[in-house]
Amino acid sequence: MADRVRDIMQTKPVTISATERLSTVEDIMTLGRVRHMPVVQGGKLAGVVSERDLLRASLSALAGHHLAERRAFLNVVEIKRVMSAPPIVVAPELSIEQAALIMAENKIGCLPVVADDKLLGILTETDVLRWLAGYTGER
Repeated sequence: MADRVRDIMQTKPVTISATERLSTVEDIMTLGRVRHMPVVQGGKLAGVVSERDLLRASLSALAGHHLAERRAFLNVVEIKRVMSAPPIVVAPELSIEQAALIMAENKIGCLPVVADDKLLGILTETDVLRWLAGYTGER
């Protein structure tokens, strides 16, 4: 039987509220070395915010501005304005190969893992690469 998403997903992902500011995301990503964060609103998964979303928002609004102006901008913009929504999600029993294909086809770096409308974890491209590097079974 093929390995499943549940076998390699991160079961305690760092999440953030849709109403938090981008500056909070930047701080968490920098300090926690996190590149993707599920965004929750009212206890439900609402989207995903990534380093790429943060960078895109910063560059588009502040091309040529100083660091202080950039930080001021990040302090006022809510995550829900830049997050990817609705998120592409997978079930924990999906094969890792199928999840990797979804990530590649959609050019995304993570997949929230959901069952019964509940966020169970997150699968990142790093998780898939680690699994692939340690994979010794037949293909």
